[in-house]
Amino acid sequence: MMKHAFVFPGQGSQSVGMLADLNKTSPQVKQTFDEASEVLGYDLWKLTQEGPDETLNKTENTQPALLAAGVAVWRIWQQHGSGDKSVLMAGHSFGEYSALVCAGALEFKDAVSLAQDRGRFMQTAVPNGEGAMAAILGLTDDKVIEVCANVATDQVVSPVNFNAPGQVVIAGHVNGVKQAVDLAKVAGAKRAIMLPVSVPAHSTLMQPAAEMMADRLAKVSISVPSIPVIHNVDVSVKTKASDIRNALTAQLHNPVRWVETIEKMVEEGVLMLFESGPGKVLTGLNKRIARKMKALPIVDTRTLEQAIQALEAPA
Repeated sequence: MMKHAFVFPGQGSQSVGMLADLNKTSPQVKQTFDEASEVLGYDLWKLTQEGPDETLNKTENTQPALLAAGVAVWRIWQQHGSGDKSVLMAGHSFGEYSALVCAGALEFKDAVSLAQDRGRFMQTAVPNGEGAMAAILGLTDDKVIEVCANVATDQVVSPVNFNAPGQVVIAGHVNGVKQAVDLAKVAGAKRAIMLPVSVPAHSTLMQPAAEMMADRLAKVSISVPSIPVIHNVDVSVKTKASDIRNALTAQLHNPVRWVETIEKMVEEGVLMLFESGPGKVLTGLNKRIARKMKALPIVDTRTLEQAIQALEAPA
C-alpha cells in the first residue's frame, strides 16, 4: 500500500447541504453530528443541512461543523479498514483540531467544545468591522511580505496563510488590508481581493483569543497522537501534550504554513493525499504545491469509492 496522508480543511470549506449524500449510506455522519449537537446544545446537523448560510458561517458554528464533518468522513474511512494505515495528518488552520481528534490526541466531545469556544474567542478578539482578510494571487511570498511591510505603521497587516505558490492570504486591520490590496495590484498581482470575513485570523490581532485559548486548552486532556500530525505553526510533529497545547495556542496568531506542510509530506514519501470533507479546497491547492502527489477529496459516496479504489490500486 502506498504511503498516504489525511488532511482536514479549515473555514471556507463549509456549505449548506454538506455530506448529505454520504449521510444516505453511512450512519456515521448523523451519529457524529448528533454527538456534537449534545455538546453544543443545538442541532448541528439541521444547521448544516438547512442553514441559513449566515448562521452556518458564524465562526463559532462553522468550526464545530467542520470538525464533525472531518471526523465523520474519517470514521467512515476506518470502517473500510484503511484508517490506521495513514502515515501523516495535517489540518489547515482550524482543521488541525480535526486531525488531532482523528489521530487520537483529542476526544471528539472535548474538541467540539473547544471549537465553539475558539470561534467565540476569535469573534470577540477584534470588534466587528475592524478586521479583514484578503487573498493575493500571482505574487511571490517575499513580495507579499514586502507589500504588507509598506502599509502605514499604525495598521496591522501581515501574510497569514501561505496556501500555495502565488496564493497568499493576508489579514489585519481593515484599512491596512485595503491598503495592502491596492499596493499588491500596483506590484503586479493577478488578483487581490477582499474576502467575506471579518475575523483577521492568524494575525497578531488574535493575541487576545490565543491567551483565552491557552487557558481553555489547559483544562483539556491531550494524548500522544497515534498518527503523527504536522502542525501549522512550525511544520513539525509534536509528541508531548504541552507542545501540542502550545502549538494550538500559537496557531491563532501565526501564519498557516501550508506549502511547507505539504512539502514535508513529500519529503516523508507520501504519494497520495486524502481530503476529509467537506469541500475540495486542499485538493485544489495540492495541484499547485505537489503535482506528483495524487490528491483526492472525500465528500460524497462517489468520491469515497474513488478514494478506496485509488488506495487499493497497485502502486
